[in-house]
Amino acid sequence: MPTETLEFQVEARQLLQLMIHSVYSNKDVFLRELVSNASDALDKLRLASLRDDGLDVDVSDLHIEIEADKDARTLTVRDNGIGMSYDEVTRLIGTIANSGTAKFLQELREAKDAASADGLIGQFGVGFYSGFMVADEVTLVTRRAGEKQGTRWTSRGEGTYTLETVDEAPQGTAVTLHLKPADPENQLHDYTSPWKIREIVKRYSDFITWPVRLVPGKGDDGEQREPETLNSMKALWARPRDEVSDDEYHELYKHLSHDWRDPLETVRLQAEGTFEYQALLFVPSHAPHDLFTQGYQRGLQLYVKRVFIMDDCEELLPPYLRFVKGVVDAQDLSLNVSREILQQDRHIRMMRSRLTKKLLSTVKDLMASDQDKYRTFWREFGTVLKEGLVTDPDNRDAILAVSSFAGTHDAEEPTTLAAYVERMKEGQNEIYYLTGDSRQSIENSPHMEAFRAKGIEVLLLTDPVDEVWVDVVGEFEGKKLRSIAKGEVDLGAGENADGDTEKDKSGEEYAGLLGWMTERLGDDVKEVRLSSRLTVSPACIVSDADDLTPALENMYRAMGQEVPATKRILELNPEHQLVKALNQAYTENGDRGELAETAELLHALAVLAEGGRPKEPARFVQLVTERLARTL
Repeated sequence: MPTETLEFQVEARQLLQLMIHSVYSNKDVFLRELVSNASDALDKLRLASLRDDGLDVDVSDLHIEIEADKDARTLTVRDNGIGMSYDEVTRLIGTIANSGTAKFLQELREAKDAASADGLIGQFGVGFYSGFMVADEVTLVTRRAGEKQGTRWTSRGEGTYTLETVDEAPQGTAVTLHLKPADPENQLHDYTSPWKIREIVKRYSDFITWPVRLVPGKGDDGEQREPETLNSMKALWARPRDEVSDDEYHELYKHLSHDWRDPLETVRLQAEGTFEYQALLFVPSHAPHDLFTQGYQRGLQLYVKRVFIMDDCEELLPPYLRFVKGVVDAQDLSLNVSREILQQDRHIRMMRSRLTKKLLSTVKDLMASDQDKYRTFWREFGTVLKEGLVTDPDNRDAILAVSSFAGTHDAEEPTTLAAYVERMKEGQNEIYYLTGDSRQSIENSPHMEAFRAKGIEVLLLTDPVDEVWVDVVGEFEGKKLRSIAKGEVDLGAGENADGDTEKDKSGEEYAGLLGWMTERLGDDVKEVRLSSRLTVSPACIVSDADDLTPALENMYRAMGQEVPATKRILELNPEHQLVKALNQAYTENGDRGELAETAELLHALAVLAEGGRPKEPARFVQLVTERLARTL
């Protein structure tokens, strides 16, 4: 096949330019990324050889080689792993197939300093491109295991790359960096220097499972020297805690996650007895951009007796903990275990349960001992964790114990449900909440008026999952969770001299208007009634106690479920001047056209106040315009 010259995808081209002209504080990490990619390729080959007996490959000496040529100023990172086919090179190297790439590039450009930029690069699997931070040209030669021909990829990072088929290529992948000219004043970044290579590998890749070997040049006698293994290959999770530094743990996390920032928390677990396993888990300090996308790769690395099995074992943690990275090394699983077997394996279920409980208890400990870390965790992952309130009834109480929510008690600090209950007013038996798109929209809702006036605390829930879990959970410590936008609210109506409540008195006075409006607006509402939750607004829309909220209806429809439209209730404030005037006009003149339009407008205004839209926006605008014109 002749040499092809192809153009990079737009995002890849932009990323390359950022790499080439970078001022990142730590260029050394390019070597870590290349060694990490090579390690992944060796893991994949070992796994492929276990699953496919017909794969004709030699796995007796899987390793990574680093070879430097000081005269030619080249650095080569070579592995004898799985390799890539021609099509895979085109797909994996020429493009960046990630839905969050554009946002990533924007944040990378806007990073306030070099350290911030360093923290962004690794998140999108673009470690290969980091080679352009130190190289003018990059050449990749690869041959996929089981194939006869290899592929050569070359680029100077200027918008295009070349691809050609090669007949003589060893199995695996070799990345050769044609390094930028040496800086005589900065020998610390001489990447052809053996001591520099040793330093980088020891710092970043000492724990890599496979040997990382430095290929030396010839000695003074002209003989080729023996390769030097640079890493210890000791599994951090198998070493005693006091023998491993935090820096070593952090580097393992970065290797697993491709995140250049330190984790928020490191969690170790060693289970002994009838079924033994070791786990080393990491809670990130930032949520990845694609955490809520369908293609987000989750799961822990699974080893059996130090042999790598898979890097995305989803069965080890529930989906609401999908942000956790780490390694689990089991003693009694088969090396040929498949995903189908994992789903049924009782040992896997046992580990899943124990790991879940350990992580939730870790968050609880953070809550008690380090509020800054806890706040960071909840800001980044609280929305995900709340999914477990719906999907994991066995751990629901543990999740609730570490959950916090915005509320009216404190504009800055969220509250736990336990703290809310402690502050409840005498005689209050329910935990009140309101859902919405944002804190501001909820605080401005008419439903809040009476609660604000009486100083009753309300939880302000703004995540889509909040619409679901409050119904599933139902109560906390015997206190029912109650939406202030559903059902009737009785916050204690005053009584007159005869012992009748003010609402009873108003009900008699407004009975005619309420009946007429219920009939007039019957296509849109199931009932019009007086409200005890309003103090300022003339009207609001509420749902019946057992009805779905509009947001929940829309959520189900978005998931393809058929949900019948639900008529809601219009509540009127009998103390508002507009409602009083409307009642007087109806009492004196009965049903007439202009009065009907006022009732229609009042309903539309209530819909708007809760963030909805009128049934017929054009008619609403017309009615408002006509009313405004008559006032001039």
